[in-house]
Amino acid sequence: MKQRVLLVKTSSLGDLIHLLPALSDARQQRPELRFHWLLEESFAEVASWHPAVERVIPVALRRWRRHPWSALRSGELGQFWREVRAEEYHAVIDAQGLIKSACMARLARGRRIGLDWQSAREPWASWLYQKGLPIATDQHAVVRLRQLLAAALEYPLPRSEVDYGLAQRFPRQRGEAWIFIQGTTWPSKQWPEQHWRELARLVAPHGPVLLPWGTVQEEERARRIAQVAPDRLRVAPKGNLTQLALLLASARGVVAVDSGPAHLAAALGVPVVGLYGPTNPQRTGTMAPEQQWLQGACPEMPCLKKICPLGEPPPCYAHLDPERVWSLLQRL
Repeated sequence: MKQRVLLVKTSSLGDLIHLLPALSDARQQRPELRFHWLLEESFAEVASWHPAVERVIPVALRRWRRHPWSALRSGELGQFWREVRAEEYHAVIDAQGLIKSACMARLARGRRIGLDWQSAREPWASWLYQKGLPIATDQHAVVRLRQLLAAALEYPLPRSEVDYGLAQRFPRQRGEAWIFIQGTTWPSKQWPEQHWRELARLVAPHGPVLLPWGTVQEEERARRIAQVAPDRLRVAPKGNLTQLALLLASARGVVAVDSGPAHLAAALGVPVVGLYGPTNPQRTGTMAPEQQWLQGACPEMPCLKKICPLGEPPPCYAHLDPERVWSLLQRL
């Protein structure tokens, strides 16, 4: 008999990618389960990629916060309420552990399960669940989410390697182009632009280089980097997440700062050299066989600060020189 489960994890791209292996586990261990996924509208494509997801419920919290009266007048809030309440779920699992995600889980009909007081990112969220689960925080996010779904849905935790469930949708097709992912949301995560330019000089003789971007600032930086070798470096056209996934799946290799596209590239089985400064890759880094972390060095690391208190560029990147990055990418 089919049983439907609602997952609540709204953003961001890297966090959503982290949940995919747990979905693959559940699909293998409990094939009778059918998953619905509630997430931000801008990331709805990600949920639709996984074969275990039967229905996607988009929410527009970011947009509604900017234009609350418009959301009320348009009827979007009422439509969202009806979508969330349409099913009686076997379980409603908050996989984010925030107060906002717990509140959205509270709207749905079904037994609410999430992280307990000591495990949730925002402990007060645990008060809104009917069952809180203890999941150790000193583990990688992928491991924690696999444990969470296994405990919530009562199946043994698989010991298999992580499976993101994307191979069928985005088969790996090794091309000739290298990809530089230089855009990220935190200023403190940005590898110095001069390093990107030097890396471009090293890589360009070995094949074309593509530079995807997401914001106007990232596009401008990509165009400056591309000036190093205009005949070999190209700024990628703006596209949606599915187009980005197709582009990454055909890459020869990727160099990336800590960002959602970096996690997507690793999940697609692409060789990735990840550059980490203020964040801890042992907790939230890319996780896949063909990837390697390069961690910066600083007494304050990992500081988890969006703005480096020691100035720009962040000194933790000082010894992550382009020659070292290129050498490691070639080995991968």
